[in-house]
Amino acid sequence: MGTSDIMPGISGGTIALITGIYDKLISSISNIKLLFLKPLLKGDIDGFKNQLLEEVDFEFFIPLILGIGIAMIIMAGIINFLLTDYAGFTYSFFAGLILASIYILYKQLDAFNIKVILITVIFAILGYVFVGLNPVQTAHSLPVLFVSGFIAICAMLLPGISGSSLLLLLGQYEYMINALHTLAMADIIVFIVGAILGFMGMSRVIKYLLENHKLSTVAALIGIMLGSMRVPLQEIVGVPMTSIPICIIIGIIGMAIVLVVELNSNYELI
Repeated sequence: MGTSDIMPGISGGTIALITGIYDKLISSISNIKLLFLKPLLKGDIDGFKNQLLEEVDFEFFIPLILGIGIAMIIMAGIINFLLTDYAGFTYSFFAGLILASIYILYKQLDAFNIKVILITVIFAILGYVFVGLNPVQTAHSLPVLFVSGFIAICAMLLPGISGSSLLLLLGQYEYMINALHTLAMADIIVFIVGAILGFMGMSRVIKYLLENHKLSTVAALIGIMLGSMRVPLQEIVGVPMTSIPICIIIGIIGMAIVLVVELNSNYELI
């Protein structure tokens, strides 16, 4: 998830879906209600610890957060290298991941009707238009970074919507990549605080939609992921014709990896 989250056009939510932890991620985040702060404000340390352990699934979050954090720091340079020198091949692999993820979501549909098709088409168009928008020019003040973190993390929770693409649109992508490289702690901390609040808020929205409007939500997610294919396809069509077969093979490898993981995970949305 950390590797994909720093790559524009690829969603960390897609990786969570592929690896079968998406519903666990959404449920675990939405279960955090910050009630553990009440005992702390009263000086009740034991009560704080008990409430914290009750709300936060540390066995799930600690390895996940460590994996995301380490990947973002280590893989930032590698991803930049791959995107600079092997963009077509790199996006071919991720295109394979996305296509296979769409198939996984399709299997989650309890019915297939006109409503599903209409929702899918509408959100595919919206996703296609969104990923083609031009970046806006903004400052890099702490309040702007806070809002950027809040918005970007909401996107990262949705399969098909890239938080990095949103950062590009907000004009914060290169700035935050550089902040990670130089460990600019003030910028990173403010960004993370905004991300945490966005994480908790958006997870509740997604959980509600999956529990109460699963068919429409899954159809919308499929549409978004179809629309997001614009990014890798634009890179793939730019490679020499002699490299197209290699791109296809790499894409098939990406699809195969996802399908093998999905086959062994027996994954199902809420």
